[in-house]
Amino acid sequence: MPEPFLTRYLQPLLGGRRAECFELIASALQSGVPSEKLICEVIWPAMAQVERLFRDDRINTATEHMACRINRAAADQLQAHLPKKPPHGKRMLIACAEAGHEELGAQMVGDLLQADGWEVFFVGGGVPDDEILALVGEIRPEVFLIFGAHPEAVPSTRAMIERIRDVGTCPTMNIVVIGGIFNRADGLWREIGADACCDDLRGVLTAANELEPRTPNAPRVGVVKKRRRRRKAATPATVTA
Repeated sequence: MPEPFLTRYLQPLLGGRRAECFELIASALQSGVPSEKLICEVIWPAMAQVERLFRDDRINTATEHMACRINRAAADQLQAHLPKKPPHGKRMLIACAEAGHEELGAQMVGDLLQADGWEVFFVGGGVPDDEILALVGEIRPEVFLIFGAHPEAVPSTRAMIERIRDVGTCPTMNIVVIGGIFNRADGLWREIGADACCDDLRGVLTAANELEPRTPNAPRVGVVKKRRRRRKAATPATVTA
């Protein structure tokens, strides 16, 4: 995705100009850019940029809220255009921190995985740990994804993972983390007992599809990073809208 398109999207996004943002996305779709590419290479980095600007006090709350809601609406627009693979029977439970960016990031993960054939259960943020534990036992997912966590939430996240492991209602389930403090504190995912950490959307897809069922005391996978690709000449799928 050429940087100029992301820049063109960020300008109206930070200005709260909804119609302009939606028109850019619609124009890119009409020009043949895959919706998955727009989600991973426009909406996702735009979300991360807005989060950084807000964390660094370079934009105010009103700007952050408007940008987050525009991004969510754009993600909803793109979800309907994702090509769907047949269901393969695997399940994923997704929870996240109670903040707009984490909700949006978790939603995009769920959208891509659902299109990839996963059955996705997205509970969002603010769900009590005992209800998460009950869901794990009821759904018995292959993967439990935790999207984002604020520094002050790390102890409770660790405690929840320990409780899930101690109860053992779904011992083969892998726990994957992404976003928030996990992307900023190297190795934190190991300390809290997760099985893998991803740093982008495509990393989650890779981890979800390649992780083997968990066995107690098995070595953890590591950080699944974005794969580097060689630069290619422009194709019809390049954003030129």
